[in-house]
Amino acid sequence: MLAIFDVEGVLYDAEYLPTLARTINKEEEIWAITKKGIQGSINWEEGLTKRIELLKGIDFETCKQVADSLPIMPGARKACKTLKDAGWKLMAVSGGFTIMTDRLKDELNLDHIYANELIFKDGKLDGVKINVDSDKAKSARVKIEEWNIPKDQILVIVDGANDIKLFDICNLGIAYCAQELVKNLATTILDEKDLTKIIPIINEHFSISLSTPAFS
Repeated sequence: MLAIFDVEGVLYDAEYLPTLARTINKEEEIWAITKKGIQGSINWEEGLTKRIELLKGIDFETCKQVADSLPIMPGARKACKTLKDAGWKLMAVSGGFTIMTDRLKDELNLDHIYANELIFKDGKLDGVKINVDSDKAKSARVKIEEWNIPKDQILVIVDGANDIKLFDICNLGIAYCAQELVKNLATTILDEKDLTKIIPIINEHFSISLSTPAFS
């Protein structure tokens, strides 16, 4: 069994670039573009490149500090531990960046993460290398084939328009505090910011009996 998570808005209760933009008073501009990308009203790759252009010149230390400060989504640790204890594989596919996703591998015990990379020149933000585009399923398929996991054993938890192609490769698609477009295409909807709530949904859908651990 495999669970595939989006990162910003799902595993993190925050969006990285708007949070970073706050440090140079460009949060409003970045949020405007970010929201359009999440809603699917602009080309996702174009929106990402435009946002990075607006943030060029921020020093690496600030970028790292902001990345390390992003809050883990309520219930994420419990939900991931529950799935791992039951033998599931955990994957994250992010339109965000390795600078913010790397820590999740240890904190949530993820098996693999796909993400983009920020490019720094002389210690300053200079650009982005896009490894994950608006077709996140393309990235996910690489490990799915390697792990030989069939579609009927795959769960996807996402929130944005750039995530919806992941629904094509899963048996259960959960729209988590998501955009209307995502809700319309998902198997089921979860609007409460608590990732442990995916466990009863999983139990019912796959006819299994996972239970969340007691730690907080």
